[in-house]
Amino acid sequence: MEMKITVSCPTPNRCTLLILVLFSFAASPLHASLSFNFYASSCPTAELIVSNMVRSASSSDPTIPGKLLRLLFHDCFVEGCDASVLLQGNGTERSDPANTSLGGFSVIDSAKSVLEIFCPETVSCADIVALAARDAVVTAGGPAFEIPTGRRDGRISNAANVRSNIVDTSFTMIEMIRLFNSKGLSLDDLVTLSGAHTIGVAHCNAFSDRFQMDSKGNLTLIDTSLDKAYAKELMKKCPLGSSASKTVNNDPETSFAFDNQYYINLLGHKGLFQSDSVLVEDERTSARVEAFANDQETFFRSWRDSFLKLTTIGVKTDDEGEIRQSCSFAN
Repeated sequence: MEMKITVSCPTPNRCTLLILVLFSFAASPLHASLSFNFYASSCPTAELIVSNMVRSASSSDPTIPGKLLRLLFHDCFVEGCDASVLLQGNGTERSDPANTSLGGFSVIDSAKSVLEIFCPETVSCADIVALAARDAVVTAGGPAFEIPTGRRDGRISNAANVRSNIVDTSFTMIEMIRLFNSKGLSLDDLVTLSGAHTIGVAHCNAFSDRFQMDSKGNLTLIDTSLDKAYAKELMKKCPLGSSASKTVNNDPETSFAFDNQYYINLLGHKGLFQSDSVLVEDERTSARVEAFANDQETFFRSWRDSFLKLTTIGVKTDDEGEIRQSCSFAN
């Protein structure tokens, strides 16, 4: 099938960036019904409205970018990128214990409320989630690029589908590869998208399997792949009996900056999760980790390509979905 794409270039630099993204889009097995500037005529300010909401929320709460990025992952890996994670109710994805710590919903809802005023029943919640995650990365200092839109919102959200479709922090490399491959993502995408852990926070119980209680009732390190000084810091922040709401930063160095520090941390054996540490221990991925640690621009280029693939997993278009009036409830 031949696809004709018209590129409007407000500035030479922006045109160059858009052409690069278009090349990545055309070279990947992405959904044919998505398109760049999908809302150009129906809601020309759609992306600006979402961007402004993300920037405003992030200025008052620096944890917002990490929350929005995690929200996208949990949406796209279960039922595809269809905003099914936003639906409220008994037995929905959002009600599953693995998703109860998700955040950023208020940003999505605020953007949707404004969009419904200016462009009623036009912009999908699925597109808002994808755009908000893209903009969250930019707000945190990461790369800016265009993404295609045109997703429609799913009508099905089942908690039973959650656990088997998201990465557990204790996963082995084999388990992660199997899951990513099932979503059409490669080993390189796995290493790249793990870089999302350069921002955000984690609850203490997400990495508690790396420690155990000794005979004196104290936590001790049992995972020898973890730097001992870093392990002591984690045990101090998450002692036995810590509140279930207690969190630590995914990246102990540049916690709120989207950069390549995550990979530098991995080389220093300071990956917070077991699923992080295996990336530097496994010979299939260690070279890529080192490349990203040594060159942030290499990571950013790979992030753009992998993010495009992530945001097109299982998308619904045309009559496969709907445009919700409220992101929390199906029409």
